[in-house]
Amino acid sequence: MVKIGFKFEKSRAEQGSSLGLKRSLYKGLENISIGGRDLGPQDIFKRNISDPDGVLAGSSVCILGLGGLGSNIGVYLARSGIGRLVLVDFDHVEASNLNRQAYSLDHIGMKKTQALVEIIRSINPFIDLEVIDVRVARDNIMALVEGNYIICEALDDPATKSMVVSEVLANSEDKLVVAASGMAGLDDANLIRTQRKLSRLYLCGDEKSDFEFTPGMMASRVSICAGHQANIILRLLLGLEG
Repeated sequence: MVKIGFKFEKSRAEQGSSLGLKRSLYKGLENISIGGRDLGPQDIFKRNISDPDGVLAGSSVCILGLGGLGSNIGVYLARSGIGRLVLVDFDHVEASNLNRQAYSLDHIGMKKTQALVEIIRSINPFIDLEVIDVRVARDNIMALVEGNYIICEALDDPATKSMVVSEVLANSEDKLVVAASGMAGLDDANLIRTQRKLSRLYLCGDEKSDFEFTPGMMASRVSICAGHQANIILRLLLGLEG
């Protein structure tokens, strides 16, 4: 892995919120030099779909949970030219995570937030990143998602997943939630789909193969669900969904 993240960072700062949440901020770069060649965002994203108005570069998405779904969603969105990601997780990388999450052996023992910053920085050094090392709970959820139009729910615990959806929708008028349910096992990949469940709620998955009922989580199926979530987020940002 090319660890350019911390080497090329322009700035880092920490600040607190009204709830005492510690937020680490990583400012993206305008250009980098590799092998004597200057590279900018236009070099990395030139094969992406056209975004002449810079909508994606001006957008921010909050990802709650950085496991099999969230870590891959973060990478997909970073590759897509999103301007800012807010990454929220309290956990550390374990060896058992490597079968489906974006991390590598070098990241075992690291906080998932910091490991994902390192991964994303090695792909896209131009993105702004904000990391919050905290467990998502009812008393902090609205502070965590503040300032973000799209909230990506990528958590493991069913009760917390449900809480996030209900709290965000009930306590905001414009925020959209992209959630997931059902991607365990090795069933037909075509059963995983994206559905608009409510006016501001999109659900990705097959809605039945949750890991507590289906033994085993495989990278192929988990990443398909993560791809669905990343894809609907991009479509929503670009106004491609009604």
